[in-house]
Amino acid sequence: MIRTLCFFTALALPAQAETVVAIKTISANSMIKMDDITIIDQSIVGGESDPALFVGMEARVALYAGRAISISDVGLPAIIERNQRLPLVFRGGGITIRTDGRSLTRAGPGDSVRVMNLASRTTVFAILGDDGVAYVGEIDG
Repeated sequence: MIRTLCFFTALALPAQAETVVAIKTISANSMIKMDDITIIDQSIVGGESDPALFVGMEARVALYAGRAISISDVGLPAIIERNQRLPLVFRGGGITIRTDGRSLTRAGPGDSVRVMNLASRTTVFAILGDDGVAYVGEIDG
């Protein structure tokens, strides 16, 4: 009887949750360090509770002091800057074409990036690989 009462009493208590928030304003394209964030004892919709998800990541948008940080607000640090030359690879139908391109956007691994083919001056969308290559078409792991 006492165990049952304790169980129902525990269910009636409000659940405590934590949320990671910025301590100060973090500008877009800045690397997030441990001393830029803190954990508060409050559940905020869209927020995360694990600071490890954010440390070492790059802010994609401005993060304001006291506001929750969500996964969509951060990404891997950019490895390609706007106007930087990079290899452009097309794979499809059993063929591979390699050429030089120029990034029209700043991007990190796994991001979609606009790239101008320097030979044809055509703009394409590609996925930036970990190796700094812009891949169009079939992507091999």
